[in-house]
Amino acid sequence: MASLDTFLERCRARVDATLANRLTATEPGSPKLLDAMRYSVLGGGKRIRPALCMAAARAVGQSGDGALVPGCAIELIHAYSLIHDDLPAMDDDELRRGRPTTHIAFDEATAILAGDALQTLAFDWLAAAPMLDDHTRLAMVRELARGSGHLGMVGGQAIDLESVGKRPSIDQLESMHRHKTGALIVAAVRIGALTEPGAKPAQINALTEYARTLGLAFQVQDDLLDVEGDTGVIGKPQGSDQARGKPTYPSLMGIDQARHYLSELLENALSSLQSFGSEADTLRAMADYVVARTH
Repeated sequence: MASLDTFLERCRARVDATLANRLTATEPGSPKLLDAMRYSVLGGGKRIRPALCMAAARAVGQSGDGALVPGCAIELIHAYSLIHDDLPAMDDDELRRGRPTTHIAFDEATAILAGDALQTLAFDWLAAAPMLDDHTRLAMVRELARGSGHLGMVGGQAIDLESVGKRPSIDQLESMHRHKTGALIVAAVRIGALTEPGAKPAQINALTEYARTLGLAFQVQDDLLDVEGDTGVIGKPQGSDQARGKPTYPSLMGIDQARHYLSELLENALSSLQSFGSEADTLRAMADYVVARTH
């Protein structure tokens, strides 16, 4: 775990520095909008998705440097999704990462525009990512579009909103979270693998299965934290999903069964990496980290 802690710390520092340096006013625009964008992106966060992107690049033989800017682009998408998720028309949350949400810190209109701006900026960064050729950049843009659009993250959020107050089946809940949470995690891993032009289809397929399983594990742990976590640690009100009548794994399975399912998902994620050697150890450690995290 010490080596993973070092890796995550270095990734977070590099990502934070890159985001801060790039999110500056180099052309005329709205200072308030830029402030809201910076507030949303630079307000903390574990940077799990960029770290997965760089770890996947390592798994296929790259250093991970070529995955830095693509990983930051993914983080912009993640930040925009959180801004919009927190809006009164969506989850209506007032706290994110222990701070006022963007629409509370600024105003609702500015928050919407900040999310819009971060989404488009992500594709701008990806289309001009350094150390990559145009073919690779185009493939990455397509991966991110698929993972974040109506067949991915946004589609999952729509299903989530439609499910409030209902009791879907476990299969329906899983489908929702494969879109809402899992699709962007899959995109992060696949984009990292694309930094190696010589990556074999079998490697890409194995990494995709790892990411699909990890995305579900991430959500199951999120649901458990909503029940068992502490507001001061998780950075948002404990029990907020339950209060809104949102279906979760603990509410449908019970806490013990949800924990058992989480263990199964971890085992499956690790087994999908069996064809890799030590080059995938960071991905293995990150799977352990995701299911053991407390926030």
